[in-house]
Amino acid sequence: MEFIAEYGMFLAKTLTFTVAVIVIIVTAVGSAVKSKKESKGSISVLHLNKEINDLGDEIKHVVEDEESFKKAKKESQKAEKKQQKEKKKNKTSSDKKRYYVFDFNGDARASQVENMRKVITAVLSIIRPEQDEVILRLESPGGMVHGYGLAASQLARIKKLNIPLTICVDKVAASGGYMMACLGSKIVAAPFAYIGSIGVLMQLPNFNRLLKEKNVDYEMITAGEYKRTLTIFGENTDNGREKVTEEIQQTHDLFKEFVKENRPKLDIDKVATGETWFGTKALDQNLVDEIKTSDECIVEACKDADVYLVSYEKKLSMADRFGKVMESALDTTLLKWLNKTPKDLTS
Repeated sequence: MEFIAEYGMFLAKTLTFTVAVIVIIVTAVGSAVKSKKESKGSISVLHLNKEINDLGDEIKHVVEDEESFKKAKKESQKAEKKQQKEKKKNKTSSDKKRYYVFDFNGDARASQVENMRKVITAVLSIIRPEQDEVILRLESPGGMVHGYGLAASQLARIKKLNIPLTICVDKVAASGGYMMACLGSKIVAAPFAYIGSIGVLMQLPNFNRLLKEKNVDYEMITAGEYKRTLTIFGENTDNGREKVTEEIQQTHDLFKEFVKENRPKLDIDKVATGETWFGTKALDQNLVDEIKTSDECIVEACKDADVYLVSYEKKLSMADRFGKVMESALDTTLLKWLNKTPKDLTS
């Protein structure tokens, strides 16, 4: 038993040393990479028609007899090759309609706007405005005004070219998320998606009384009466609160005007209360145009058109990749630990 214990300690020390060496190497490499010019990302394109067909083939391969399946597959591949040869021979692009699909999963800072602007720029460089369409799968509970204002401005680039833009909301498009959604030629929502929240919110804690209780002084020097209105540590004034309330109201008025301009049939005073509605109720309020999931929209589009999912991905440095792996491993470990029963924790 003593030998086993000593051997276990040896393995633990070896593992600790190995991990330490790896961390040092990765940190060094990461620092070297960051000192160079940041790596550019790349556009990724996935033909959704093919992906949907492949999914169907996986089922057919099981439910149909082998001979019939292989025969149908060969005929399909033969027809596709013939079509590609004719296209190359004639040296002309297909007249078939195209849908370009991209995603926006919003956080508080609307951080995906940088990737989205790259995708929009790429798509607009090749799109045929008189023929093609765009589908955005949008999920966002909203966040900072300036971030979502920029995101909405990116979608406005599509609208200015009179390109049909369908916004699909499967889960939530609230506040800044709805600011983006209202730019769509058509808004499609799932039955239980959260829609709306046309309002503005600001909240922050104030520790001034606690600092006074602990005899801690807090100094803040500004130039300009309203350079700083409300603070976390300083003593807030009624004038500061009134100024912030005025600014919040101005932002809300701009939000309402923006939504009204893009959805003129909407009774803006009725819906701009900060409330949210489920998809079916949002339809009654004219906040959306149709109840349908994004999957239904894409499958329908694939019947008569080529549908492409476009995304922009930045290349991660070795340090960033290692960090993500470690973060994922820690998250998994913590989740498993939290899910353990008291019995598991004592065993």
